[in-house]
Amino acid sequence: MKKRLTAEPLPRGKRSRERLTHYVAAQHCDETVRRYVAAALADNTLRAYRADLKHFFAWGGAIPDSPEHVALYIARHATCLAVSTLSRRLVAIDCAHAARGLASPTKSELVRATLQGVRRSQRRGVRQVAPLQKMQILQMVARLKGLRGLRDRALLLIGFASALRRSELVSLDVEDVRFSDDGAVIRVRRSKTDQEGRGRDIAIPRVRARHCPCRTLLRWLQAAGITAGPIFRRVDRYDHLLPQRLSAQSVALIVKQRASEAGLDPREFSGHSLRAGFATSAAKGGASPSSIRAQTGHTSDAMLQRYIRNSQLFTDNPNLKIW
Repeated sequence: MKKRLTAEPLPRGKRSRERLTHYVAAQHCDETVRRYVAAALADNTLRAYRADLKHFFAWGGAIPDSPEHVALYIARHATCLAVSTLSRRLVAIDCAHAARGLASPTKSELVRATLQGVRRSQRRGVRQVAPLQKMQILQMVARLKGLRGLRDRALLLIGFASALRRSELVSLDVEDVRFSDDGAVIRVRRSKTDQEGRGRDIAIPRVRARHCPCRTLLRWLQAAGITAGPIFRRVDRYDHLLPQRLSAQSVALIVKQRASEAGLDPREFSGHSLRAGFATSAAKGGASPSSIRAQTGHTSDAMLQRYIRNSQLFTDNPNLKIW
């Protein structure tokens, strides 16, 4: 007889969902069940796990594998891979064992101790790209010309003002935006923290400035003749609009290119600099954490603090009471 899934609620967290996906596949469940369970895990996560296993196998790993061999894999890559990357590789190895109903070597004390030792030996801080401040954004968009320039201006200004993740920004369709005299309301239909697609609305007010994000977005849509479908699309070298949607990676490339043209060091910035810059600038301007979270979509102040980069180091600094 085939084993049946117990009537337990769907586990939370990436690792639990991944295990359940593999378990269902291994139990030869109905195709409809497998399809819906597989949808519980983000495509980006699945791609990352497949790439991790490919690297593990190319090195000489196997499924099943022993704790000693997995620990050796960690040790051999301790100086060339970040701890976060090694940790994700272990999750992929764990899931691959779970898919076959095998005991996972990643649970062993040997593997855990090896990873802990690597973490203490490296003592690296998490790399954070520099946040893009408002004046830097304005510097980057000031001299952009042509259809591509108008697209990049809208992308940078909306990316900053909305504080959307790269994937959320390029996923926007015309149907997701409602314009009014007050500004634009953007419907974020799905995000990293909302895999069920409940959605949320964020507002981009009209401002009295030369580079108003809301008006710039309208100008881009009108100039490009976009009335439906993807908002941010490819533009070829002849400045002709193409139907393809920009990728998340394109956001990072555009940020780096426009930063370089503005005289900034492109190595310091990425697509994430727009989101981090909004949180940092808003905090420095005195916005409340709750209002910032409403825009960024963070579920807690603890998570938000990772994005508020040194914005309050000089606020109420004790030195100000001395000098």
